[in-house]
Amino acid sequence: MAGRNVGVAVDFSPCSKNALRWAAANLAAPGDRLILIHAKASYQYEEGVAHLWERDGSRAHQGIFAALIPLLELSDPRVSKIYGLALDRETLDILARAAAQRGVQVFAKVLWGDPARKLTEAVHKVPLQWLVVGNRGLSAVKRVLMGSVSTYVVNHAACPITVVRENMLPSALTTSY
Repeated sequence: MAGRNVGVAVDFSPCSKNALRWAAANLAAPGDRLILIHAKASYQYEEGVAHLWERDGSRAHQGIFAALIPLLELSDPRVSKIYGLALDRETLDILARAAAQRGVQVFAKVLWGDPARKLTEAVHKVPLQWLVVGNRGLSAVKRVLMGSVSTYVVNHAACPITVVRENMLPSALTTSY
């Protein structure tokens, strides 16, 4: 049986790193593809390049999973810079451990535009069989006033969604993964 495409929305905040840890430890299974999805509101390089990538995201790579960035390339600071990613050692370590310990293939997908809408679109375009998002724990009033990416995705994405709250993780999981 072919593995699933499990997406994790990551903006490199503590909440999104917790969602990544949770997905790697609890959801990813051998043969799955763990796909870090980063949606940026804007693109800093040439407008023409941003326009070309805006609809589908990252440049196309060879193979069936076109437009996904493999972990090996993602680990290269020059590649991260091209995509405007602020990857840190902690995130790369989580991804490398997931690949080694869980037997998953790790990729990234970078999208430009409204994060809530782009994450929802990624479900169809990648495609994803599951999406994990972090939640900052905003009150209902703040979600209405400020908007919430996780609320939008839960209500609009056409696949199972897991929302990971920062306080949802036991300390043992945080230290071991």
